Amino acid sequence: MRIAKSALIDPARNEMYGVAAVALSFFVFAYSSRFGQISVLAYYGLWFMLVLVDYRRVLGNSFRYLWVFAFALFCFVSAFWSPAFGISLRTAIQYLTHIVCALIAMRTISVLTLSRGAVVGCAIVLMYSMLFGTYLYDSIDGTYSFVGAFSSKNQLGLYASLGVFFSYAVVMVFRARGLWLIGSGLIGLLSAYSLLASQSATSVITTLGVVALCLGMQAMMSLTPKTRRIFFAAALVLVAIAAVGALQFGAMDAILAIFGKDSTLTGRTYLWQQGIAAAGENPYFGTGYQGYWVPGFAEAERLWQEFFIAGRSGFHFHNTYIETMVETGVVGTVLLTLILLATLFGHLRRLLTVGKNPEALLLVGIAGLLLIRSFVEIDIMHPYHVGSFLLYFAAGKLAITQSHRVRRSYFDQFVSSPSGVHAG
Repeated sequence: MRIAKSALIDPARNEMYGVAAVALSFFVFAYSSRFGQISVLAYYGLWFMLVLVDYRRVLGNSFRYLWVFAFALFCFVSAFWSPAFGISLRTAIQYLTHIVCALIAMRTISVLTLSRGAVVGCAIVLMYSMLFGTYLYDSIDGTYSFVGAFSSKNQLGLYASLGVFFSYAVVMVFRARGLWLIGSGLIGLLSAYSLLASQSATSVITTLGVVALCLGMQAMMSLTPKTRRIFFAAALVLVAIAAVGALQFGAMDAILAIFGKDSTLTGRTYLWQQGIAAAGENPYFGTGYQGYWVPGFAEAERLWQEFFIAGRSGFHFHNTYIETMVETGVVGTVLLTLILLATLFGHLRRLLTVGKNPEALLLVGIAGLLLIRSFVEIDIMHPYHVGSFLLYFAAGKLAITQSHRVRRSYFDQFVSSPSGVHAG
């Protein structure tokens, strides 16, 4: 019995449980608003149950994750000056425990298992949307769009985007064979169809960009680390020059026109202006986490009315940095931005300095996808959201890698010193 329990937390032996746990987590993230508290409790049960098996191994040393919790802890503190104390405190606790679940997943399942679970999870989410989905009026775009079982086409687009990305990862990065190859290919096609059906410009552009980035990085993995860094630097310069040139010749307007948008992003720029003005009222510490979009508050009610949001929920400034500035000020924005950038550049450094590293390639892709989307969505600052789960999974992997590197460095110094020769 002890062996069976320990297998649940061994990344080399728990693939079946890990795939099921990740897939169910994705479904909860997508539809917890439909299925209520019971679905959230099921999500907590999947990951906190593993603590009972071996809490030391599952939780690890919390001190190495302090920087990972920085933004969440500030959100918790900000509840004490929020005009909606109860809402802010409850959501901050949910966000903290959500991060703990992501870190438990990071310590107990491999990146390959995460990818396979994500493919299965996206398939379930998208098929549910195909079966029970509807068309809704988009107050920002001014059009009717297929939103699936969500309240926004951008959320459908996000899961379709993740389905394409993780299908690519399982097939191309981890070299799937047999049933996983066939299944991932079919789910990739389903995700691509859902991506087109959603008509989400954000999701289409970010998916193409991230898959292209990963293909380029994957091609460079055959080179030596030194040559890889040279090629990456050169490619970065060329892409920057090409981007500037494309903007000069109106490429941005042409791309937006394909998706039926104009230079104002069909209303988003006005929403951003309103967010910047709101952030200016409490620039350093914000109104408090989740303390702005509260029923009964004048400014929130005004914007809901202007954008025809009858449900008075599920609305935001469509920009992570503006939303974070409004709720947590400069302090919170800096903390969240540093976590996102540290995760991206930390795994990018691993990718450019270590031999073939599929794990780093996948995690760079995840962080890159979330970074690009952060300018038009708010995927990483809410509990029970697939974006924040993936961000903190990737950040936790980086924290463990850094810890291992430090330990190896101390060990190398010890065995190479005159007093440590005997330890070899």
